[in-house]
Amino acid sequence: MSRILGTLLLIAAALPLAAQDTTKAAAPPPPTPAPAPAVAVAEAAVARAIVDRVPQDTGTAFPDTVGTLVFFTKVSGAPAGAATTIHHVWFHGDTQVADVELQVGGSPWRTWSKKTIPADWKGAWHVEIRDASGTVLKRVDFTVGQ
Repeated sequence: MSRILGTLLLIAAALPLAAQDTTKAAAPPPPTPAPAPAVAVAEAAVARAIVDRVPQDTGTAFPDTVGTLVFFTKVSGAPAGAATTIHHVWFHGDTQVADVELQVGGSPWRTWSKKTIPADWKGAWHVEIRDASGTVLKRVDFTVGQ
């Protein structure tokens, strides 16, 4: 047994020793990729109409006879040619009454959705602009018939 141990020690002594250089700093980690640009709301408004991609007769209070309202949004930060979407989520009081998915084709980009407003749906309304993951980017409040 001691002969085997002696032989192993001789073999180990004959092998070259590997040195470790501790004076060099470790290589920095590779840079993390930049996050995808976030879509930001540049402008949002409730209006009676859109003419030449511009909201007309905007406001925060409308009569119960308004019939239809348009929610206009101008966004920035969307990459050109990418499949980017936003949602206009319409609420009467706390009840969601519509969720309209809209395609965004670049930056800046203007888009809108329409909602028929029944005359008996008076009171507080709001529209939330949400990104594709459901994050609320902006909320616009308005009233009908008050």
